Amino acid sequence: MMDAVTLRALEAFPDQLEAHFAAFPPSFRHWAPPSWDGVPSEAFTAIEQVCHVRDIEILGYHLRLRRTLAETDPILASIDSEVLAIERDYGSADAQAALAAFRAARLETLAIISGLSDADFARTAVFEGYGPLTLRSLIHYLCSHDQQHLAGLQWLRGKIDAAGLSGH
Repeated sequence: MMDAVTLRALEAFPDQLEAHFAAFPPSFRHWAPPSWDGVPSEAFTAIEQVCHVRDIEILGYHLRLRRTLAETDPILASIDSEVLAIERDYGSADAQAALAAFRAARLETLAIISGLSDADFARTAVFEGYGPLTLRSLIHYLCSHDQQHLAGLQWLRGKIDAAGLSGH
């Protein structure tokens, strides 16, 4: 069984992501700082952060979880987030559609991991850039990824305020 604190964090994240994104005035949802030094996530604007989280959930974690459950020691590919952002034109995405798609994807993630046995959580794989892991490890990495992007959104808000742009 997966620990309750991690499951609660995964369940709460869609609401947290939506609230953090909604805190950006619309005119700052595409804003980028002059320097990304110190950003705790990928160097993405607010709308790009939302699109990234959606796509990593679907193209990354859904596939990784399913492969780890179905295959013996699969090698799980990392995704080049910057290339994906360009290919999918994150900057012109509809925020509400991206948030809704992420919310649906997270429900699917939770469905994949609900009811798994301890043996399922102990299944192993090799994740490019992370090394050997278990399915349980992968779920912890997903939860960590969520937190990195909340931190990235807060970091962007801090940069907006530090530049005197927020009007507050």
